[in-house]
Amino acid sequence: MNSELLRIGGERRRGVATDLVRSPYDGRDLGSVHRADREHLEAALACAERGFREMRALPVHRRAAILANVAQGLRTRVEELARSIAAEAGKPLRFARAEVSRAAVTFELAASAARHSSGEVLPLDLEPRGEGRLCVATRVPRGPVLAITPFNFPLNLVAHKLAPAFAIGASVVLKPAPQAPLTAFLLADLLDAAGLPGDALSIVPCEPAHAELLVRDERLKVLSFTGSDRVGWHLKSIAGKKQVLLELGGNAPCLVDEGVELAPLLEPLLLSAFGYAGQVCVKAQRFFVHESLYARFVAEFAAGARALACGDPLDERTVVGPLIDERAVARVQQWIAEARAAGAALHCGGEAERAVLRPALMSGVPAEAKLSCEEIFGPVAIVEPFARFEDALARANATRFGLQASVFTPRLDHSLLAHRSLDYGTVLVNEVPSFRIDNFPYGGTKDSGFGREGVRYAMDEMSEWKTLVLA
Repeated sequence: MNSELLRIGGERRRGVATDLVRSPYDGRDLGSVHRADREHLEAALACAERGFREMRALPVHRRAAILANVAQGLRTRVEELARSIAAEAGKPLRFARAEVSRAAVTFELAASAARHSSGEVLPLDLEPRGEGRLCVATRVPRGPVLAITPFNFPLNLVAHKLAPAFAIGASVVLKPAPQAPLTAFLLADLLDAAGLPGDALSIVPCEPAHAELLVRDERLKVLSFTGSDRVGWHLKSIAGKKQVLLELGGNAPCLVDEGVELAPLLEPLLLSAFGYAGQVCVKAQRFFVHESLYARFVAEFAAGARALACGDPLDERTVVGPLIDERAVARVQQWIAEARAAGAALHCGGEAERAVLRPALMSGVPAEAKLSCEEIFGPVAIVEPFARFEDALARANATRFGLQASVFTPRLDHSLLAHRSLDYGTVLVNEVPSFRIDNFPYGGTKDSGFGREGVRYAMDEMSEWKTLVLA
């Protein structure tokens, strides 16, 4: 069992205590990480300042080569990394392998973006005073980045913070999720092997109060946070002058319009709703199905949910692994009970064995019930019928969240109307709401976030314009 020391720049240091990392599936010990205190954080901040100066001065070809080398390293260690993700995050192997592949693409995108990042040459002779002068505007890194990441994508969501920061020439202090920190240290080993300067990255598992000290510290110029909306907006309120990038929760609707052929949709919709036990912020949570398809959808979707393989994330057949801990199971079951007490029907699922919860489909859930208005983050989906497409759009918008929404329709006019009407960061047509390719701008409206990820867009968030005028 490995015990990961703190990474303070290029050095490994012992912490004030160690925290065990346990499998959410069977509770076995997977390893431990050392915990940072104020002294360690101060050392990490000093490294970040030195690392920023070094990264900012590093030639583009060096930055790009480091990122490309990491991508190659990820591709050669897929199985090791996937098993680490599956063990500590409870993510079934099929999804864990996909995460490693996505992380490799993320670093490849960052290498390309570093090479092709450019500025603008602007005319100044718009008036006589500007004659004989040249203006060049370029983007430069704002400063060291503080990255705080969640448990559910312990590799690729770390990559979405580190890769754009290194591409733009910034250093990073990373606080990984306490439930799943071990994979981040494996990624750090790949970064070291790729030639990343030591002071460019510190990894400091720490208590929330110490993380808040980092958020408040003015030496860190950017906060990139992925996690719950409650925590994210609180951190933004104490971040001072930092540039803040928040990727928060979701409550993704999926509309199934009249005339849609259900058969080819069932499997991708089942995976979107229940894969990885629904622990994805863009999982399909609320289904709005045209009344002509509603009865068939409920019957076939419930049958499909019952057939999904549940259990050990290291079993190749598993689709629905454990929730991250038994507290999450208790919360989701309490929300199911609340909805049933208010008159909702449970069509399948809801039973738990330790941290594994059988996929549940419910209908008649009141709009004010938590299953409808909050982020489930578990293997539960709710369904209701609609008669008019415009009414379904309005009900999809009736939420404080706005990350991604999905519409299945054979009609172009309905596709365009959905894009115009739905108040979400991304509207997907004839694709599940959990679909994401790592180069497009990703982020939400309303309580779902602030700013955009996707490598090039995150680089913009982490940088600012700097102008040169030559006379």
